[in-house]
Amino acid sequence: MPQIKKLLIANRGEIALRIHRACHEMGIKTVAVHSTADADAMHVRLADEAICIGPPSAADSYLNIPNIISAAEISGADAIHPGYGFLSENAQFAEIVELHNILFVGPKPEHIRTMGDKVQAKRTAGALGLPLVPGSDGAISDIAEAKRIAEDIGYPVIIKAASGGGGRGMKVVNDAEDLETQMQQAGSEAKAAFGDATVYMEKYLGNPRHIEFQIFGDGEGNAIHLGERDCSLQRRHQKVLEEAPSPIITAEERERMGRIVAKAMADMGYRGAGTIEFLWEAGEFYFIEMNTRLQVEHPVTEMITGLDLVREQIRVAEGHPLTLRQEDVQFRGHAIECRINAEDPRMFAPSPGLVKVYHAPGGMHVRVDSGLYAGYRVPPYYDSMIAKLIVYGTTRQGALRRLRRALEEMVIEGVTTTIPLHRALLDDPEFQEGAYTIKWLEEWLAKQGA
Repeated sequence: MPQIKKLLIANRGEIALRIHRACHEMGIKTVAVHSTADADAMHVRLADEAICIGPPSAADSYLNIPNIISAAEISGADAIHPGYGFLSENAQFAEIVELHNILFVGPKPEHIRTMGDKVQAKRTAGALGLPLVPGSDGAISDIAEAKRIAEDIGYPVIIKAASGGGGRGMKVVNDAEDLETQMQQAGSEAKAAFGDATVYMEKYLGNPRHIEFQIFGDGEGNAIHLGERDCSLQRRHQKVLEEAPSPIITAEERERMGRIVAKAMADMGYRGAGTIEFLWEAGEFYFIEMNTRLQVEHPVTEMITGLDLVREQIRVAEGHPLTLRQEDVQFRGHAIECRINAEDPRMFAPSPGLVKVYHAPGGMHVRVDSGLYAGYRVPPYYDSMIAKLIVYGTTRQGALRRLRRALEEMVIEGVTTTIPLHRALLDDPEFQEGAYTIKWLEEWLAKQGA
């Protein structure tokens, strides 16, 4: 059974720091890779070794597979953790890592490839017994066939890019007259964004919640679920705030769906961490996609289960069995995560620049995952998320009170952030009651004049 002694972190920012901390607690040395723009980043400062892999552009650095593999070989790293984003769901990267006799801390390449293709993922999910949104069995290109399927499942329908994400290559169609035009537009957007014009069709759900289940497999046919997260607070398909458990999922629904997703992953022989995402409406779950990586919002699951997901990823990569059996998993209390972005809280324009003052909130059950420090310059080249504020309470109301206090304490000066947005959300009665859907935040922002 291989024992990881040195791990290269193929990422940046808060997730690179998160992985570094888990490694050091396990006695594993870390290698940070960085672009020239990230030379002074906190994860670079704290790692045991640091190697520059290219200029600021992600394509020339964090997405540069030859440079990352070279950094691993130069440093003698025996494992690579991809974090999230960048190369984390790139099956070719996982294959190349393993071809160089380096452990890939993540799923098997074939599972990354299957679940990365939205059409294949839906087909696989159906075969594994996961409930699906009614729609096409696969890719659609023939307009006559598309119209027939749309008539069968009923308008409105949504056209989605097979290789897509983040709302690109996605079109809602309300009637047959617009179908051909919207299909062409979705295909063109998908081709421009992902290099693949393939699209498929699903029934468009009116006002659902976005519910996702955290799963873990050992790659040997054993898998568990760690409950659900509610990620319905979204703007332009980007998550803003997440909580666990969901305010609207019952214990019976959790147990039923958890059993289904865990069995599916066990049957698949899945290895490592993964998230199965559903739309939920009127008591029914509909599979939308699977993320074969660690999620940005994984800390809320850690808070309510007490399990270190990064540590578990590393253990599974080494060949160890899962730390917990399903009957050992216990859900306690409530956790909420706010994504703090370097953006204008009304117009959402990016706000890179020099952080002049930084003060993180503290106290019982308050966690901040961030690489910020006073004097750090937020670069303009990458995602604008600069911190995650996570709080825990024995009840949801207790968590909300703690979150309000933590947001009041948090100080970031020099760049504009979304902290005021989160403070305003906490004042809204509907949010306080948990009465929101995936459309709620954009409607709320429109009322605020944003």
